[in-house]
Amino acid sequence: MNSTLQNESIGTEAGAEKQTFVMKCGGSTLAALPESFFADLRDLQSKGTQPVIVHGGGPAISDNLAKLGIETEFVNGLRKTTEPVLDVVEMVLAGSINKQIVRLIQRVGGRALGLSGVDGGLIQAKPVSNHAEIGWVGDVTGVNAEIIQGIVDMGYMPVIAPVGVDASGQRYNINADTAAGAVASHLGVSRMIVVTDVPGIMKTAGGEKKVLATVSVQEIEDMIQTGEIYGGMIPKVRAAIACIQGKVREVIIVDGSEPQILSRVLGGETIGTRIIRMQ
Repeated sequence: MNSTLQNESIGTEAGAEKQTFVMKCGGSTLAALPESFFADLRDLQSKGTQPVIVHGGGPAISDNLAKLGIETEFVNGLRKTTEPVLDVVEMVLAGSINKQIVRLIQRVGGRALGLSGVDGGLIQAKPVSNHAEIGWVGDVTGVNAEIIQGIVDMGYMPVIAPVGVDASGQRYNINADTAAGAVASHLGVSRMIVVTDVPGIMKTAGGEKKVLATVSVQEIEDMIQTGEIYGGMIPKVRAAIACIQGKVREVIIVDGSEPQILSRVLGGETIGTRIIRMQ
């Protein structure tokens, strides 16, 4: 079987297509979301729309490193990852946060299965070009989409922690936005949703900030250059740009606290910011 799925339908059940989408959310954002958010995920799953979740967990990693007395630093926005730091990254992402998300979904009656990119070689990685400076941070080289297909075929939402692995068994800390973009690209799904605590990409117009309903890749690049997009939003939009290829047509950045945000977005409501591929 080809490990890259060629369309947005993953598996069938009783002859019905299971439409899928990739959702990325930070671990701290997910933990703060209301129970209704997870009920929305459950309802989507029960109606045949299959979420694939990729999560982060930066703040929890920092908290645990501090508790353990392990020094950490950031280089150009990415955590320098030594072997001791990597142990904590894997413990927090693949352990506590991943299982917390699974529990939140199951508590409302959803079906979820948690795993990390190490399991089954799900996320294959190599060291970033500045490895000597930043340590065991990885670039994604491949995604074993057959594993995701198998989990969805069994009726579960995959909940994926962004830890990668190479052929030698070396682990890598993968930026969650980058991992989600790679998963979406390899699955070939039509859309990826980034759930944040902001309503979308903001732009100042007439003295007030407004959410951009739709923005192109070139407009994003221009806004990064002018400083209108900055800080933690840059890796989100960079990952969005990276995953707009193949069958992926759009990436949507939304505020997870909005009622039934996922159902509304998937139902076609104009909400958040849609980053589109220009033809």
